[in-house]
Amino acid sequence: MDTEEFELPRSRGAAERLHELVPGGAHTYAKGDDQYPEDLAPVISHGRGAHVWDVDGNRYVEYGSGLRSVSLGHAHPRVTEAARRELDRGSNFVRPSMVELDAAERFLATVPTAEMVKFAKNGSDVTTAAVRLARAVTGRTRVAICGDHPFFSVDDWFIGTTPMSAGIPAATTELTVAFPYGDLAATEALLSRYQNEVACLILEPAGHSEPPPGYLSGLRELADRHGCVLIFDEMITGFRWSEAGAQGLYGVVPDLSTFGKALGNGFAVSALAGRRELMERGGLRDPGDRVFLLSTTHGAETHSLAAAMAVQATYSEEGVTAQLHALGERLAAGVREAAAGMGVAEHVVVRGRASNLVFATLDPDGQPSQEYRTLFLRRLLAGGVLAPSFVVSSALTEADIEHTVDVVGQACAVYRKALDAGDPTPWMGGRPVKPVFRRLA
Repeated sequence: MDTEEFELPRSRGAAERLHELVPGGAHTYAKGDDQYPEDLAPVISHGRGAHVWDVDGNRYVEYGSGLRSVSLGHAHPRVTEAARRELDRGSNFVRPSMVELDAAERFLATVPTAEMVKFAKNGSDVTTAAVRLARAVTGRTRVAICGDHPFFSVDDWFIGTTPMSAGIPAATTELTVAFPYGDLAATEALLSRYQNEVACLILEPAGHSEPPPGYLSGLRELADRHGCVLIFDEMITGFRWSEAGAQGLYGVVPDLSTFGKALGNGFAVSALAGRRELMERGGLRDPGDRVFLLSTTHGAETHSLAAAMAVQATYSEEGVTAQLHALGERLAAGVREAAAGMGVAEHVVVRGRASNLVFATLDPDGQPSQEYRTLFLRRLLAGGVLAPSFVVSSALTEADIEHTVDVVGQACAVYRKALDAGDPTPWMGGRPVKPVFRRLA
């Protein structure tokens, strides 16, 4: 596709209609038009494997599918068949179904560091439940979040700490404090400053870089010493790091952990898991004050739980986590080679674990640039690559990766021109893309 002639008229029309009916034009801010170059935000018709088609008829190799949730590729036959079988048997009942028992047994076999599990639909459901449970069992009110990690929940205890804090009482936000990733001394200082006030430490156990040696075990010791609950948010690390998440890979057991995204391969399912002693506070067998842990109408939907079981079976039997790492390593090597070949290796930078790659677009001074990101995304889209990140799915083929690397090379050639000119504006095609968290639209 010629970049200058690449247009999406039907997508633009559909987006306009979406904005009339749906605030923001999407049901997740990370999918918003503002995350893409002006007038080049595809509206998707359908997907299969590692490819999606927009309503204009263009096909793309897609990365970061479903905000990292579709790790096996779209319409994976084993997953869709499992869901389809349950749809014919009824999707929700007035009492628990055997599918709920089977799904719990399967999950706890996959994540053996946990003793009990409760399912929900969204990541925010379970992270907020974990925070509520931590507050209940400790009798404390403060929540300590890792300030280096971008997102934990749509609920007030977290969103109040972002620039999009409108509508959230300051009194709620004041109860959330932050600690830096990888710095045990700073975390201990925080816990000492708020002695006997912090209910929990919540963090993604790993991110764009590996945990420093001894860091996670050090956090475990700090949480024990200060009497707070250690929560691992495994929404991203779950399955992509190992089937049992980062806790399974690094061997550090949290009190509570939360899973989602890859767990359902696009179906709506999340999980709160953890120690029996804590989880039972939300049950019917604990003699203490009851905790309203999770009570969701749709948490027991049979087809989503069946999909989750099929995902776990596929990962286990086919070694999917290893596939993701191998695919990511090949992609990262190709992108780095393409960037180096065009003289932009210091400006188009691939980061993260191979199974969870992101890219940075840096300006002539080496600073992150939304303008250069816009230029880069525009060239990728025109080349048939839809990539807000380089997070792989196991459905990618060698041909998909080769095509991606070729398109990245073409984008890097334009990137070089913009760097030489000292101004990316002529190649942006309109306003720059914007960060999700900002105060004004």
